[in-house]
Amino acid sequence: MSNLNIKKTIRKYGTMVAKKNVTIRKLARKLDLINASIKYNKYYKKYEINEKVILFEAFGGKNYTCSPKAMYEKMITMKEFQDYKMVWAFVEPEKHEVAPFKNLEIVVTKSKDYYKYCSIAKYWIVNSIMPESIKKKRNQVYVQCWHGTPLKKLRYDIEVNGASINTVQEIRKRNDRDAVRFDYFISPSKYCTEKFTSAFNLKKLGKEKIIIEEGYPRNDFLFGKTKKDINKIKDKLGIPKNKKVIFYLPTFRDNQYTAGVGYTYNLMLDFDRLKKEIGNEYVILFSPHYFVSNNINLDKYKGFIINVAHYDEINELYLVSDIIMTDYSSVFFDFANLKKPILFYMYDYDDYKNNLRDFYIPLKELPGPIAKNQKELENNIKNIDKIFEEYKDKYKAFNEKFNYLDDGNASERVIKTIFKGVL
Repeated sequence: MSNLNIKKTIRKYGTMVAKKNVTIRKLARKLDLINASIKYNKYYKKYEINEKVILFEAFGGKNYTCSPKAMYEKMITMKEFQDYKMVWAFVEPEKHEVAPFKNLEIVVTKSKDYYKYCSIAKYWIVNSIMPESIKKKRNQVYVQCWHGTPLKKLRYDIEVNGASINTVQEIRKRNDRDAVRFDYFISPSKYCTEKFTSAFNLKKLGKEKIIIEEGYPRNDFLFGKTKKDINKIKDKLGIPKNKKVIFYLPTFRDNQYTAGVGYTYNLMLDFDRLKKEIGNEYVILFSPHYFVSNNINLDKYKGFIINVAHYDEINELYLVSDIIMTDYSSVFFDFANLKKPILFYMYDYDDYKNNLRDFYIPLKELPGPIAKNQKELENNIKNIDKIFEEYKDKYKAFNEKFNYLDDGNASERVIKTIFKGVL
């Protein structure tokens, strides 16, 4: 057995033990944190902050997308940033096409260069958790963009111990280690400001005034696109021009975790039956949550289902879709900017609400119907025009509450707030 396989085996069985024994899990995490912190401390001490270096990262280096991408692509067009060094961190850099810039450097997440630039960069612009071991210097600026308007409860607002590998107490402790470093937190609405303040424990941490409530930079891309732009994306994806598109994005379940694999997903949807019912009219873009690690074989559905799990720019997928379909993912908040139909498939609603995460908003506010089984879902798809008309007023009210700041110019407003001493 190779050294790599031995390490994987040890990690797998270590995770199995940690899932069952909270004390062992806490001890293992503490030792990992101490080890990683010692490792990073070399870089922390060695390098000075450079006022004109910015580090960008999305979803822990898995994608080139979201508000970090939107802000980066806006900044490289602005004269004030032409002499800045822009650093992007990716797990697999070769998979991403970053907009070119004369002072761009791409590094591998958790590499020596990554740690070097974490220490050097004046600004960290990210949309997920920064590693706990990365100690922030006093004059560094941590911009937390986050990655969506929340439907399901987050961090401090979670009250049930339904997760497989974290207790409520562990979630909150980890939150505080991350959130105490925040300097700015981007919010697209008054609703989000309220929920983020509560969920990230910002008031108790003395951070309630760091919110930038100016809209989501990530949604700027959705405005001003032409039919030509949309057809270009369809050609890239291989979507037939005579088919309508359903974008299906189920989220992960905190209690579906397999040692050595990660979060998995039990697909409660019969694609064979769905193809028979709607395959002549629709194609499906399928994208499980980025936490989900298990492979779902879609080879037999070629021509009906297109796997877009590793497609970087979700906004392009929104633009080509006629309908979005999800369960508890927050994607529908952003998609609602396009004023196109939204469907919900919540086959495990009671279990999810009561034993896992619960929700921030009542279901009556959702801008689309909820199906509890596949038959209901199929009927909703077949009658989508009628349903969309029925939800017209509710959809309008939804956008007025959650998306009123999204207008295509959020990136510029957010950048001007963060860099007010520069611009």
